[in-house]
Amino acid sequence: MIKIYNFPRGARGLRAMWQCEEMGLPYEVEAVSYPPSEAYRALNPLGSVPFLEDEGGVAINESVAMMLYLAQKYGPTPLLPGKDDPALARVLQMTVFGEATIGAGLNPLMAAHFGAPEADKRNWSVRWQEARVEESARFVADMLGDGPFIAGAELTLADICLSTAFGVWRGALGKTLPDRLAAYHERVAARPAYQRARARCNGQSGSP
Repeated sequence: MIKIYNFPRGARGLRAMWQCEEMGLPYEVEAVSYPPSEAYRALNPLGSVPFLEDEGGVAINESVAMMLYLAQKYGPTPLLPGKDDPALARVLQMTVFGEATIGAGLNPLMAAHFGAPEADKRNWSVRWQEARVEESARFVADMLGDGPFIAGAELTLADICLSTAFGVWRGALGKTLPDRLAAYHERVAARPAYQRARARCNGQSGSP
């Protein structure tokens, strides 16, 4: 069975849980302490989360890799269009964009917000990175337009990746989004599969 290791309320682990819920895949959740234990580092030497194990000796980190793995291993699924679907290019682009451009940029902002000395919380690099995320949010809002989802009529991996990143931006960091993007984020987060995954993520409550 799929097992997802995660910190309680960890947004990147939530991505994999949400995808499992959307695809109807059974999975277990294993809470990881902070700092990670030596036993966990024996599984994942980086000590990072999330971390996914599956049958056949599969053991991977990086949330986007997990999402692509699950979609291809257990698909086909509308979350990842087929190779002949023109939407595939946008889904791949925006899934990676959600982590490589937005999500990765949130890491130093979180570190500064919660851990930096007071004099460094609003330094030049923090202000620059905030501006970069704001620019990225406007880019996503323009790409979304009036559509329900980022790549068309169906929820995809791109929406899961982007919306969890925006959840950190709005929630943990207390920032705002353009109105169109805020409405999109709230609409996507209202999905029953997201709500189930969020409950599992917050509670780290084993298998359903």
